[in-house]
Amino acid sequence: MPGYLIDGPEDLRREWFDGKQAVGVTAGASAPELLVQQVVDKLRSWGGEAPHETIGREEKVFFTLPRELRRAADDGTRR
Repeated sequence: MPGYLIDGPEDLRREWFDGKQAVGVTAGASAPELLVQQVVDKLRSWGGEAPHETIGREEKVFFTLPRELRRAADDGTRR
């Protein structure tokens, strides 16, 4: 199954979708939602059906301050 890295709808090539019945679109957290929507809109203009959004597993990320910053916070000083 081929995959393509694109920067926006202008990078899509119609021949990539010839004979395909399904397409997956993914985007990183830094991808603007507007850009993702423009890609989906382009695919719909070529006859694609409404997208089905799949929600992934929720992640819990814990961040610990570096030791120096924790010390400064504990004793009320700033650096």
